[in-house]
Amino acid sequence: MSMNEPMYDESQIQVLEGLEAVRKRPGMYIGSTSVKGLHHLVWEVVDNSIDEAMAGICDHIEVTIHKDNSVTVVDNGRGIPVGEHAKMKRPALEVVMTVLHAGGKFGGGGYKVSGGLHGVGVSVVNALSEKVVVTVKREGHIYQQEYRRGVPQYDVKIIGDSDEHGTTVTFHPDPEIFTETTEFDYPTLLSRVREIAFLNKGIALTLTDERTELSNHFMYEGGIKEYVKYLNEKREALHEEPIYVEGSRDMMQVEVALQYNDSYTENIYSFCNNINTHEGGTHESGFKSALTRIINDYARKSGMIKDNNSNLTGDDVREGLTAIISVKIPEPQFEGQTKTKLGNSEVRGIVESLFAEKLQEFLEENPAVSRRILEKGLQASRAREAARKARELTRRKSALEVGSLPGKLADCSSKDASISELYIVEGDSAGGSAKQGRDRHFQAILPLRGKILNVEKARLDRILSNAEIRNMITAMGTGVGEDFDISKARYHKVIIMTDADVDGAHIRTLMLTFFYRYMRKLLDAGYVYIAQPPLFKVERNKVIRYANSEKERDQIISEFGANVKYNVQRYKGLGEMNAGQLWETTMDPECRSMLQVTIDDAMLADSLFDTLMGDNVEPRRDFIYEHAKSVKNLDV
Repeated sequence: MSMNEPMYDESQIQVLEGLEAVRKRPGMYIGSTSVKGLHHLVWEVVDNSIDEAMAGICDHIEVTIHKDNSVTVVDNGRGIPVGEHAKMKRPALEVVMTVLHAGGKFGGGGYKVSGGLHGVGVSVVNALSEKVVVTVKREGHIYQQEYRRGVPQYDVKIIGDSDEHGTTVTFHPDPEIFTETTEFDYPTLLSRVREIAFLNKGIALTLTDERTELSNHFMYEGGIKEYVKYLNEKREALHEEPIYVEGSRDMMQVEVALQYNDSYTENIYSFCNNINTHEGGTHESGFKSALTRIINDYARKSGMIKDNNSNLTGDDVREGLTAIISVKIPEPQFEGQTKTKLGNSEVRGIVESLFAEKLQEFLEENPAVSRRILEKGLQASRAREAARKARELTRRKSALEVGSLPGKLADCSSKDASISELYIVEGDSAGGSAKQGRDRHFQAILPLRGKILNVEKARLDRILSNAEIRNMITAMGTGVGEDFDISKARYHKVIIMTDADVDGAHIRTLMLTFFYRYMRKLLDAGYVYIAQPPLFKVERNKVIRYANSEKERDQIISEFGANVKYNVQRYKGLGEMNAGQLWETTMDPECRSMLQVTIDDAMLADSLFDTLMGDNVEPRRDFIYEHAKSVKNLDV
């Protein structure tokens, strides 16, 4: 180890508390014991390797899923210390693996910056695995220790010699804890491994799946600059090279990359110590205020905004913007609903001043690009003004003011939003059946005529001139876009009910695109559902059964027995069901089944909406070619 590398030995492993509670209440430590919690185990181990990378020692991390669903993470960092821990009188490796919150990240000295602070340490992985083997190469030797459900099976021992350094952790998730599944999902791991590679330029990450022999290798010299290009690859960029800013101040590292495209939506993703801060925070607000201020200053200086005209707003300057803000700071404070909002007040000023200086330079040195960016902002400003006028038409003064509700809406009598449901139904005939079959107390029906506008290809002013969309917004009561206020939602369940054919699927996608782009918080809150009307009615001697798939239909027929007469009806649309059938199959809370729409990966969702609903034909064609064979229900 060279003299200028930070010391990292057993004296820097600080103990905070014991491990006993983890197996009793795993959800407290990894969020849940579902698929999400299972994958969290991988990130806890990878976090340790990334901390070594951020300390400047490790430059290669390998993650391997084995055939038995165990996972190995290998890095070439310094290796976990193995000397005796002064306070615990046990080897530091054993303390790190068996004591909760024991690690080099607590109390300073071991690491300047740590990504794993958001997590709880590799000891939790140990506690929730039926078997863990750790191998450490450091100081000329190879050390090893094995654990069963957190308990060491033998003392740390030397199993060989090596000039290399690094740590290898192999863990088998415990099926007693992860009762739902212990099977890892390759695409889930892939998207996060790729993200980690983008956020840490120059570090190589390899993900290998021995079950399917799939393997991906990532290493981005351009870091988040390449990330922005990757996110924009399905859009038309306004300037070829992203604007990139890098700087450090007061032990904080700041990186910003941004590129404008021809879409109408903004996509800003912020990170602190590699953790995606979904709810934003001080780094994001510093970036936004600098962007608005510098673009307006430049616009006035260049004469594109005249003295008597008002400034562009933040929304105007962010239209069509894809940006990544990544900060790495010694002691992050996370706040907010899901602990993904950065609260450190000093970060705002640092991001703002570093970014403002570089953005100003860029605009002055690239007048052609600056003009394109400004023209886009000015168009957005004009459209915003038109949208403001159109938005007035969708505003309701109060939930009780029935006169301003759309005429086609059959509202419910309850004024308690938490139990109220809004069914958005395709077509007037299905709307008629739904109105007759519903429970008027808590179920409202809004029939839609035809297909709504594809919002991916239009600005808000044009969207708001579409009568069907205006009816939806007015019925919801939340407002739209920047005016959106979820506390004013008149229904806590918004249920999309369309036919089970290609047109129905298209209408559903158009509506989900609208909700995602302009009422995103409805999806985040879990208010949006998709109804699951049956595909078949099977009848024998006046006994009626319903089936949601061909498999279910065949199952029902086989239960009726051989050589008996039965009648099968294939429902082409909701309009073929009478009010009673629609109620008992699709609307009765006792019997219905619905899909709740959630967003686990915002970037993936964004990219998909762009691929499927955007102007560019090629990415959509490629997507169809790639996924054609995996289509489950195709009804043309």
